[in-house]
Amino acid sequence: MTADDRRAQILRISAEEFARTGYYGTSVETIARKAEISQPYVFRLFGTKRGLFISVLDDSFEKIVDTFQQASDGLSGVDALVSMGNRYRNLVRDNRTFLLIQLHGFAACEEPKIRTAVQNGFGRMWHVVQENSGADDVTVKQFLSLGMMLNDMAAMDLWSLDEPWAKACVVALPVENWSR
Repeated sequence: MTADDRRAQILRISAEEFARTGYYGTSVETIARKAEISQPYVFRLFGTKRGLFISVLDDSFEKIVDTFQQASDGLSGVDALVSMGNRYRNLVRDNRTFLLIQLHGFAACEEPKIRTAVQNGFGRMWHVVQENSGADDVTVKQFLSLGMMLNDMAAMDLWSLDEPWAKACVVALPVENWSR
């Protein structure tokens, strides 16, 4: 296996483990064992468990940015926002590991370096939404707030809950009040 392939394998296994047990509950030893490598090799590649977690978070935010870029290609304004929102909704609904990495990232923000990584990732999301849609700050804030609500809804799997309040949550959101 090439070094790049090994790194990708470790990141994939790490994402699965961090999604399952969070930053604080995940052991690098478990990750190394599942990758069939030594724990020192993981540390050689990522420095620390925190460095590994930040690499997983960075990949996660990069996936969001790429998703927003692809979804808004050739669009602007509300059309870009709707397309980005729909694509993000599908991403968090269909990829539980991705979703849980996001949530665990926010939960581990007590760690200053993790908080900085989350802030930087969130900033990249903000910029791509604003640049690709042309939206003002208030509209970007509304859009990203809805994204955080989508995270919560997906974490609770509200789409499968047969309750009136859950059904009201998952109904398509009106965008007519968003800036054009």
